[in-house]
Amino acid sequence: MRTIDIINIIAIIVSPVVAVVVGQILQDRRKKRSDKMEIFKTLMISRGLGWSTESVKALNIIEVVFSDDQSALNQWKIYYDRLCVENPNEMELSKIKTEGDKLLDVMAKSLGYKEKVTWETIQKPYIPKGLSDNIIQQQQYQSAQLDIMNAASIYFQQMKNESQK
Repeated sequence: MRTIDIINIIAIIVSPVVAVVVGQILQDRRKKRSDKMEIFKTLMISRGLGWSTESVKALNIIEVVFSDDQSALNQWKIYYDRLCVENPNEMELSKIKTEGDKLLDVMAKSLGYKEKVTWETIQKPYIPKGLSDNIIQQQQYQSAQLDIMNAASIYFQQMKNESQK
């Protein structure tokens, strides 16, 4: 058997294995990027509308999904520390927003959007007036419902106390 024949046999045996390994590596990279992109998109969407269940879920898995990106992890820690302030004043709220925007900026760079997603883009979410009015109206409605329920609870408690006398 000639050397070329041996090389061909080895190539026939090894090629499919190498193809599978390379395919798996590429698939893993694609999945990691997809997970990072999902977090980034969720946080970009919620930056103008406030908290949602999805945005909180996204924040809670940053340490897992961005585990290979130290700059994202460092900025997440800074942002997290800002979020943990109880009863923040206006200045602290401004710092929270800035650190959240910085986190989005770091994530954009990590995903290769350094030139496409600028600081200005991050800081200017589109929020139609009708939507913001609707959100405010819903908050007022919920607050009024809570006030009514609290008043009714007090009233019924007083009625109960009077009937027991």
